[in-house]
Amino acid sequence: MTRDVIVMVAPNGARKTKRDHATLPVSIEDTVSEAALCHAAGASALHAHVRGSNDEHVLDAGLYRELIAEMAVRVPGMLIQVTSEAVGIYTPEQQIACIQAVVPQMASISLREISSSFEKPDYAQQYFAWCDEHEVHIQHIVYSADELQQFLDYRQCGVIPAGHRCVLFVLGRYNVNFQSDPTDLDSFLQYDLSQLDWFTCAFGHKEQQCVMRAIEAGGNARIGFENNLYLPNGNIASNTASLVESLVAALRQNDFAAATSEAARQRLGIRSA
Repeated sequence: MTRDVIVMVAPNGARKTKRDHATLPVSIEDTVSEAALCHAAGASALHAHVRGSNDEHVLDAGLYRELIAEMAVRVPGMLIQVTSEAVGIYTPEQQIACIQAVVPQMASISLREISSSFEKPDYAQQYFAWCDEHEVHIQHIVYSADELQQFLDYRQCGVIPAGHRCVLFVLGRYNVNFQSDPTDLDSFLQYDLSQLDWFTCAFGHKEQQCVMRAIEAGGNARIGFENNLYLPNGNIASNTASLVESLVAALRQNDFAAATSEAARQRLGIRSA
């Protein structure tokens, strides 16, 4: 039976600029245009970053709201996940304040960046209770199997609500030259993941190989220029949409299909925009 796979795209990230690739989107206009191409190619969700006046990473509620408004006009229906990534600049309190100011459909949060706030369990619990009350879907980002165990432990003790099922495994962030390998997934797959909605992203030119292994194991994919600029054949991709086209073709060849945005919304339990 064909299984629908959620394909999320991360077309820019926090660090790369047009010096890394001429088509990497930095402005809101560029990001929305790239999101539209990715959506047409089969992606159902956008992992969104916004940039400041010098193309630097910012957590800016006003810019996020502007991006979300433009997406609603030009790419209606595509799910939007805003990042709360610290990049060594923002405190957990600032990350949380940004999400609370935006009230997005979806937000990603790195366990290692936010875990210092768990020293005050009431504070963390209040934040996650706020997310649930306002129907902000949280994807928890983990970089290792040890962090996955931490996530599961926090769910077990109630600091993270048991209903938070969505996790992103990041492969290759701490490997030599940021190059991931499909075997990097092995330590995660030792866990029972059947009760989680899990995704994988992967640094480096083996991105598609890594996410296909995850898909074959029951996961979903996040791909894009944030982590990788190369097609599986070794050529530099023209844009993130071309990475989506390549992945969707691989899905079809292996009896999978890309989930629509509506199917992804229902599966993840995400409110309408």
